[in-house]
Amino acid sequence: MSQWLEAADPAAGGGIWGLILPFIIMFAVFYFLLIRPQQKKQKQRNMMLAQIKKGDKITTIGGLHGSVAELTDDTVVVRVNDTTRMTFERSAINAIIESAPGSAE
Repeated sequence: MSQWLEAADPAAGGGIWGLILPFIIMFAVFYFLLIRPQQKKQKQRNMMLAQIKKGDKITTIGGLHGSVAELTDDTVVVRVNDTTRMTFERSAINAIIESAPGSAE
C-alpha cells in the first residue's frame, strides 16, 4: 500500500520543476504562436493608419470604398462620389487601396 502513496507524491517525480515546466512550455508556445504575431499585426495596422493622407483610396471595415477628402487626428472624411462625403473614425479604415501620388496633408 505504501508503494501507491509514494508514486502519487508529486514531489517524488522531479520536484517542483516537474510541475512548473509544462506550464512554462505552454506559455512559450502561446507567446510565439498567438501573442507575438498579433502584436506584429497590430503594429503594422497602427503604421498604416498613421500613413493615411489626403487623396488616398481606402476601404473601411464595413466595405465602403472611397478617397480621403479631409483628415484630423481622430477622424477621416471619405469622399464616396462627387457629392457624398462621410465621416469615419480613423480606426474604421481597413486598408489603403492606392496611395495618392505626391500629395501631402
